Amino acid sequence: MRFEHLRSAIVAVAVTAAISLAVTPATAQQTIRIGMTSALTGPYNEYGEGGKRGVELAIEKWNAKGGINGKKIELAMLLDDQLVPDRAVQNMRRLLDNKELVAIIGPAGSGPTLAVIEMAAADGRPYMNPVAQTPTITYPGGGKPRSNVFSFALQNDVESKLLAQYVAKRFKKIGVLHESTAYGVSAVDLIAKELKADGGLVPVAVETYNQKAQDMTAQLARLQRAGADVIVCIGLGADMAVVRRTMARLNFAVPLVASNGALSLPYQEGAGDLVLGTKGSMIAVFGEDPLNPAAKEFADAYKAKYTADRWWGPDPAKPQIFMSLSVTNAYDAAMVLFEGIRLANSTDPKAVAKAIEGIKGYRGVNASYSFSPEKHHAIAEKDLAMFEYVKAGDKVRLQIAKN
Repeated sequence: MRFEHLRSAIVAVAVTAAISLAVTPATAQQTIRIGMTSALTGPYNEYGEGGKRGVELAIEKWNAKGGINGKKIELAMLLDDQLVPDRAVQNMRRLLDNKELVAIIGPAGSGPTLAVIEMAAADGRPYMNPVAQTPTITYPGGGKPRSNVFSFALQNDVESKLLAQYVAKRFKKIGVLHESTAYGVSAVDLIAKELKADGGLVPVAVETYNQKAQDMTAQLARLQRAGADVIVCIGLGADMAVVRRTMARLNFAVPLVASNGALSLPYQEGAGDLVLGTKGSMIAVFGEDPLNPAAKEFADAYKAKYTADRWWGPDPAKPQIFMSLSVTNAYDAAMVLFEGIRLANSTDPKAVAKAIEGIKGYRGVNASYSFSPEKHHAIAEKDLAMFEYVKAGDKVRLQIAKN
């Protein structure tokens, strides 16, 4: 009998030890590990690679001052989805299967984000949305926010209001061109709603294109025949460059007013000097002079680590406007996540979410952030501005639109 008791005790100890080795609870870790999936390669990597840099800079900043309550932070899993929904789903499964990760930084677009958001919401760990603009990512059904999802994107409903108000005051025959993704479809619906509310306006025509389309002649010709005196375009920069080149070839000489993709690197690189006169909406921070202290500190850290590179922009003295979408969104998302963990003094998902909801007036790079149980998005209309491409000597630059 003594032998049987001894054997049972040994088995119990062995099983307990095996369980302890197999599962390391996040709350017991001495390192705070997070995971991320984004478009690190492919045609839209300006968002994913930029986001990765933003997260890495936030981690370095916190670790330099001792981490979070004495625990170092690590980007333990970094996966490439190329802005492809199926890849994002595969990546999200891998991230959620890793129970050591205490939080997730999501993809860099609405398509892949919508493909994974239900999985992430059901999992319950804090999920930070850096770029994807569709409001239902954070507010399913337009109501109460998902308990663990916080968005630092320029949401469609916020951006659409600015775009609609801008064109409603200046044009009567508004043509709309948008990508066929959830981002494009939701944005055009919101713009149409805002146009009607602002001046009873109805677009003279609405056209759709697929991402990566290389010919938009048919869509733009129809907008031209409809008599549009302005084109409002919702899409990403590489596609918008095709739009602008096609407008020039058709001699369709009306203003192009666009979503933030018009201020991106691929638009500038793909359209060249044709960008002149294009107006686009964006978070206003890098149009300010001087920069707010948080933005200045971020800019100094970025330049020290990466130099004045493609994401920084052509002016060595000041970051380009696009930094406030591709890099600083992810930086601010990570900074607020880490502040939430610090305030909670825990990595328990519910405790962290509650702590973030209690943050008021947190000065990020892009804006000052306040959250609540009802408000899980960071960027408001007051944080935006319309920008335009102008000629400065022999160069093209962006400035806040003057009219």
